[in-house]
Formats: sequence, structure tokens, C-alpha cells
Amino acid sequence: MPQIVIDIIYLVIGLLIGAAAGFFGARAFMKKYLKQNPPINEDMIKALMMQMGRKPNQKQINQMMRAMEKYQ
Repeated sequence: MPQIVIDIIYLVIGLLIGAAAGFFGARAFMKKYLKQNPPINEDMIKALMMQMGRKPNQKQINQMMRAMEKYQ
């Protein structure tokens, strides 16, 4: 086989390995980041419910937090 064909094969294999490693690395990083910094916390839920004209109790806040964690 000519050298150019072998070089192209190495390039394609390298790109596939790099894409897979990048995907799984970024996925692991984002999971860790979201676990450490959740997008919504209890204070945000309380503020949101108060803006809607409701005075939330702790039970309602806990229900909302469980619902949010279920879909993360």
C-alpha cells in the first residue's frame, strides 16, 4: 500500500479515538460539575414560588427539589 493511504488510515483512527476520549471526558466533567453546582437550589425555588404569589412551606420545597433531582 502507498504511504499516503496508511497515513490517512492513521489519521482517521486518531480522530475516532480523540473524539471518543473527548466525549467521555467532557461528559464526566459535566456530571461532576452539575453534582457540585446544582442548577436550582431551595432558595431559588422559594423565590420562584413567592413571585408566583404563593408562600411555600418546607414540604413543598422538598417536593420540588426531589422532582428536580429525579430528572437530572
